[in-house]
Amino acid sequence: MANLSYMQTIPLLRSYAALLAFLYAVAEINNNPDLLPNITLGYHVYDAHEDEIKSVQSVLHILSGADKNVPNYSCLEHGEVAGFVGYHFEMEQILQLYGYTKISYGIKDKLFNKKDLEQPFFTMAQDVHNHHLAIVFCLKHFEWNWIGIITTRDDNTEAEVLELSREMSRHGICIEFIVRINTLEESDKQRQVIEKYRAQVIVIYGSFSVLFKFLVSYEFIEDKTLILDDSWFAHPFLGSYYMKLVNCSLSFSPVTTPLPDLWKFIHSWRPKDHPEDELLEDIFYFYCVSSNETYNLIRIHEMKMILKYCSDEYFVTQSIYPQDGVVSNVYTAVTFLAIALHNMILFQKSFYSGRPMSRFIDKLPQLGKYSMLWAQIHYSVFKNTIEQKPQSRCNDKCPPGSRKAPNGGYHVCCYDCVPCSEGEMSNTTDSEICRKCPEDQWPDPEKTRCLPRVYEFLSYEDAIASFFSVTVILCCAITCFIIRQFIIYWDTPLVKANNRTVSFILLVSIFLSLLCVFFFVGCPVNITCKLRPTFFGFFFSTVVSCVLAKTIMVYIAFKATKPGSSLRKLVGVRSSYYIVGICSSIQLLICIVWLLVSPPYVEFDHHSYPGKIIIQCNEGSDLWFYSMLGYMGLLAAVSFLLAFMVRTLPDSFNEAKYITFSMLLFCSVWIAMIPAYLSTRGKYMVAVEIFAILTSSAGILGCIFFPKLYILSFKLELNCRKQIVEKEHL
Repeated sequence: MANLSYMQTIPLLRSYAALLAFLYAVAEINNNPDLLPNITLGYHVYDAHEDEIKSVQSVLHILSGADKNVPNYSCLEHGEVAGFVGYHFEMEQILQLYGYTKISYGIKDKLFNKKDLEQPFFTMAQDVHNHHLAIVFCLKHFEWNWIGIITTRDDNTEAEVLELSREMSRHGICIEFIVRINTLEESDKQRQVIEKYRAQVIVIYGSFSVLFKFLVSYEFIEDKTLILDDSWFAHPFLGSYYMKLVNCSLSFSPVTTPLPDLWKFIHSWRPKDHPEDELLEDIFYFYCVSSNETYNLIRIHEMKMILKYCSDEYFVTQSIYPQDGVVSNVYTAVTFLAIALHNMILFQKSFYSGRPMSRFIDKLPQLGKYSMLWAQIHYSVFKNTIEQKPQSRCNDKCPPGSRKAPNGGYHVCCYDCVPCSEGEMSNTTDSEICRKCPEDQWPDPEKTRCLPRVYEFLSYEDAIASFFSVTVILCCAITCFIIRQFIIYWDTPLVKANNRTVSFILLVSIFLSLLCVFFFVGCPVNITCKLRPTFFGFFFSTVVSCVLAKTIMVYIAFKATKPGSSLRKLVGVRSSYYIVGICSSIQLLICIVWLLVSPPYVEFDHHSYPGKIIIQCNEGSDLWFYSMLGYMGLLAAVSFLLAFMVRTLPDSFNEAKYITFSMLLFCSVWIAMIPAYLSTRGKYMVAVEIFAILTSSAGILGCIFFPKLYILSFKLELNCRKQIVEKEHL
């Protein structure tokens, strides 16, 4: 071999260090008078070289005690075989037949299932279920949920892979494929199958020898991240192919118990102190010039190695680290076997003597030292060389602001990402659900967090509210000016001819109706919610009642001029008062009952506009609200019809056509307001109400009083009885 790396000596060093640990444990036990008193622990050491046949032969040699294997026969001259410390599966099969105890110091082969053995068997390897949990923990730690499994084809491995699959499913990890390898002849077909899948992480589970030969045969696996069990980490088969294979892969190593004395013994083992040890010639002087010239020639010419001269202080056991689980497990296995023998002897003595066994156990010094060696083995995940964490998922993660949704596929790891619904948010990736924001909050545009909602109402800071306020003030000023003019010219024919008292009540009611607008602007409270519809309804009804009274009085005045008319007795100021009082009182009664039965109140609307809380007035009872509007509309309709009927009477004393125009405008505005009012929310609904109030009030004010204001302000010569009479004769 042209380029043989130093790492290739590590398996030999590990095996030799394990042998030293075995010898050290036996010596320590024999030197402890309290552990096995009056008993000397002997040993047989065989190296099977990873060969199944040699493993079986070694067991038979120990059991028979002869130079040749003699099954079912023992010719041991000294001592009894107390138990076996070994590694291979074939040993368990033989020892099961003969009933010997076996402790496995290595990583348990997946072909071996200790539940199938009837005789005592103990292993230093972690339980299979815990190993599955470690794999799942690794996958969840790196957020991999789309993986493949390459395993071997046999019954026991099949059962364990099934258990592993169930454990993955319980934690939301999906398996894209499971490829079972039996022989290398079928591996080419399996390779083509694996290349078609998208999983970037593959769990290697099964027999080391079969899977290793399969994986190193193809380079396609180099682009994948492998998860290897601890048998790959501790297996004595390192080399350039192995290191190339496990690059960018993950493996599990058991946490070992600190044994400083043991490692001090191993690291101080020097070749010069043990010249009789033939293994040192092959192991420690692997790169050094040996006293054996033939061995030097083989390494120089055949193995193409460059040798160096090493001093007597040179020893390479320092290349074996205390974290090596195999070496520590050998020491622990031997110690545990000795403790078991000790307890068995105590049990036999207590059984035959009738004394409590606890008396012997209490006298055992420092046994806690040995029991501590049997602390539970925890798995730790280590990363060899992963510069950038690979991704192995069926699809990308759902970003914050969205949630996972099934896409109808077979695997739960394959899903769609849908945005959160209105009013919901998610601030984590791959969220299962979107969380609804509290009532007073709303998601931001990205739907990743909840923000306080904006309270909305028609405030004075709004431009439209400012416009309405200026309009109200202007209309009130005009109304006050008209009232002033009417008071100044109170006794003039023009004012008298138009029922001056009712006109004055009408102007004051319009003025108060305009002031009701300020109840609609600003943040609503309970008192303003109660006052604004009742005040508005009452004052507006008074306005319409005054207009109706004017219309009726015009109609009666001209009908009473006919000879023998019975309407003469109704002509007078009192009739107008009665009409205004009765019509207004009915509306007042409706408003009082409304306030008593179901008054308006402040309402916080969270649903009309996203991200906003509308502060508005709830009318309380729609029945009484529409009764108030309906009654006002009825008065306006009657007034409009009567005014339309008498619009052709002589113009000097007739306001009918002005009333007709004003009521036509009034009815048109409020009829158009109803659908606009019902189709809007929040401050826009309030704006519609204010617009209707201002428009209808200004229409009545303009149509009825502007012609009179024009005469009182600019045409005073027309405000005399002579002009009225002359005009009447024309």
